[in-house]
Amino acid sequence: MRQDRFHGRFEHEGRQCEAPGCGEAGEFRAPGSRGSSFDGPGDWRWFCLDHVRAFNAGYDFFEGMSAEEILDAQSPVFGWRHTAKIYSGMGNDGPRWADFDDPLDAISARAKNIRGERERQWQQEAEARQRGLEPGDRRALDELGLGYESDRRALRRRYSELVRRYHPDRNGGDRSNEERLRRVVDAYQHLRKARRFA
Repeated sequence: MRQDRFHGRFEHEGRQCEAPGCGEAGEFRAPGSRGSSFDGPGDWRWFCLDHVRAFNAGYDFFEGMSAEEILDAQSPVFGWRHTAKIYSGMGNDGPRWADFDDPLDAISARAKNIRGERERQWQQEAEARQRGLEPGDRRALDELGLGYESDRRALRRRYSELVRRYHPDRNGGDRSNEERLRRVVDAYQHLRKARRFA
């Protein structure tokens, strides 16, 4: 990298700016169509100084993300669920550095673990879509501990069971589970109005 007053400038090595009609050297990189992940660093696009500034002014990191993904990405602990297991050995279900002689084996195991978790999420989302469940329906079913195949009868039975378990009147006036009970009631109210359970 050439040392000059513009941080981030790379020797162009014959690269031309990718902006249409620009003949300047492509010395500044910008994110490409494939972002970085555990599979590698991703793609880069190359621009001159003026066009990389224009690109950066209109760049939206959150483009294409759902509201939940945006919220996760803004969290100060974003990514920690995965990295904590491999870097500090926390958790019993993920690989730990101490389990491997070669750090590259540990990194590979981490990537497989993340990929497997994402594949499970994709399968769950595909099953939910196939059953006509909206994201709110899935969250409500998870809150009640019900599978995506549950019907209205199973919903009522589970709701009654959880209300008996958490209601203060059934627990000698103990109000320690009021928040959990409120979430159960909210989930039930959502699902009983949902198209899937109508």
